[in-house]
Amino acid sequence: MLRRRLDPVASGSRDVLIHAGPGAGKTLGALLAFQAMQGEERLRRVLVFCHRTSILEQWQRAAQRLGLRLEPWNGPGSAPLEADGWLVSYQGAGRQAEALKAELALWSEGAYLAIADEAHHLGVEPEEPDGPVWGRTFLGLSQSARLRLGLTGTPFRADNLAFCAARKVQVEEAGERMEQIQPDLSVEPRELIAAGDVRPLEFRFQDGWVEHSQEGQPDREVSPLSSEQRESWRARNLRRAIRLADSSSIALQLLLRARTQLERVRQHHPRAAGLVIARDIDHARTITTLLEEQGDRVDLVHSQDPSASDRLNGFERGTADWLVSIDMCAEGFDAPRLRVVAYLTTVATRSRFIQGITRAVRLCGERASQEAIPRDPSFVFAPADPLLMQYARNWSLSEPYRIAAPTQSDASEECATGGAWRGPSLPLEAVGDGAGAVIRMRTPELPKFLQR
Repeated sequence: MLRRRLDPVASGSRDVLIHAGPGAGKTLGALLAFQAMQGEERLRRVLVFCHRTSILEQWQRAAQRLGLRLEPWNGPGSAPLEADGWLVSYQGAGRQAEALKAELALWSEGAYLAIADEAHHLGVEPEEPDGPVWGRTFLGLSQSARLRLGLTGTPFRADNLAFCAARKVQVEEAGERMEQIQPDLSVEPRELIAAGDVRPLEFRFQDGWVEHSQEGQPDREVSPLSSEQRESWRARNLRRAIRLADSSSIALQLLLRARTQLERVRQHHPRAAGLVIARDIDHARTITTLLEEQGDRVDLVHSQDPSASDRLNGFERGTADWLVSIDMCAEGFDAPRLRVVAYLTTVATRSRFIQGITRAVRLCGERASQEAIPRDPSFVFAPADPLLMQYARNWSLSEPYRIAAPTQSDASEECATGGAWRGPSLPLEAVGDGAGAVIRMRTPELPKFLQR
């Protein structure tokens, strides 16, 4: 495919977009393809763009395994011309775009491959010239590239911005014409699970009642976490469910069950670890304290800690039982010993949920040689929020990214199913109907009550 695109006249494009789930080997595959074409003298060098500086090191280590020399570019003269390629973050490239463009001019005849890692970040909007910077940065700096390769495990966005390195096709849905991003190659997570390349996931959704009335009112209004469909109530329920208020809180029950599950996994995977995705820094610190009080070793990482990146990179080789973070352990973070994820954040978008939970699907070569196919599952613990359960139903399937805003009727239908339901007027401690149970879900096979 890449060889065909080297002739843009014959192929009609010099762009290739690959969508493949986490653990599919996108990094290694891209480097192997470049190495092959370098050996054929079709390409000379590669320029890799990443969304985080910590991911640059992963690319560098993967390149070293193949005997390729990739060097980080941090400004004029910082990377040697004789290297096989350079590594740069989108943000760093944007800050010094002109200097990088000038040095790329020294790469004779433009015989280089430009790789956009996590290409779904590169939105461009022609009608907004001052719009997303990363997309414009990549487009500007890759103009002289002979070939452009976009890699993503997330084929969707929450807005209407298109990929800058992708083909668009016209489709019709419910009588409406729209554009749809068309990857050149798509590998779904369920295919990777079936082949034994990644782990399946089992979900444990912690249910419960959430109180809405003010303290001191005799008639308390409560709402069931798992069945509340009114959007404003659903979102409020999730915010309250992740609070670590008391011993009966949904979040604390979830954490305790996640710890128990990690202990079970460690009976046959001694180095297994867990990941907790928290709401904010204070929330993450509280969770860290709770885990440490139980005797666990915890690495806390967040963007305001100057040593967070080093701690993150050392987690896979370290001995910590848990990694607690907010938003640093998503795309590109590679730690195959992660086997349990506790999702305790109010972010309820499909992309962030799937990016978080799929940190636990990777497996190292040592474990792959010991486990049969399908592999031993990893486990996800989350509040029983209806949206999160919906995402869990089809996380292993790829949904096309359509460039069209949802209609008003779609939005109203989503929020109208809850009606005016009112919870029982009893103190929470008197409610004994089993609403605090754990909803178990195995995927890709779904329980019957979720197959509607």
